Amino acid sequence: MIILPAIDIQGGQCVRLYRGDFATAHRVAEDALDTARSFYADGARWIHMVDLDGARTGRRENAPLFLEVAEKTGLQVELGGGIRDRETLEYYFSHGVSRCILGSAALKDPALVKESAAAYGERLAVGIDAKDGMVAAEGWLKVSRVSYLEMARRMEEAGVRTLIFTDIARDGMLGGPNLEQLEELSRTVSCRIIASGGIKELADIEALTARGLYGAICGKSLYSGTLNLREAVAAAGGYTGKEQP
Repeated sequence: MIILPAIDIQGGQCVRLYRGDFATAHRVAEDALDTARSFYADGARWIHMVDLDGARTGRRENAPLFLEVAEKTGLQVELGGGIRDRETLEYYFSHGVSRCILGSAALKDPALVKESAAAYGERLAVGIDAKDGMVAAEGWLKVSRVSYLEMARRMEEAGVRTLIFTDIARDGMLGGPNLEQLEELSRTVSCRIIASGGIKELADIEALTARGLYGAICGKSLYSGTLNLREAVAAAGGYTGKEQP
């Protein structure tokens, strides 16, 4: 299983949120590039980055920072937030980003998902962020009437191979991942699944690895010190995903 340490960017700063609430944003690191380099030194080979400003505006708000991390750290960058058209996808892919995530756009524009999945294959992922089992969008500010399982089925049918599932209620709360929903998701589709939200400690990594998930995103746990990145990488089998995009 791949371990993806996370850096969320708001106004050029490294921040974390509680349950996706922008009002709870607090700074967790001084410098994104230095933090990313420390992740690499601790064994990570992927990093999960989110443009929180872009998630609200639908534009590339912090692009230079993401491209700098992709260029200067040795990490493969998985990026989400504000990616809602082919032009933005092509921009990031052509500037060194390894995987891009469609979130709100996946819910609103099925044609974009299908076209992008055909064009970019493994380099494309879709984020399914759920609140009480229903898909949320627009930076988690709006909740749809589509269940996370129905959304997953639609994405698989559209050709998407990687899904990133977040239980919003657990995000940033260190209460453990939603294993029940992740297991249901694994039974419903054959896509690679990356777990996000709630991971606190090594036992959570072991539980996710045992369930055969493709990856796990760790944010608050690393910054708060409840999870050691080197130990997490080892517990996940030391898998780097290097043969992937």
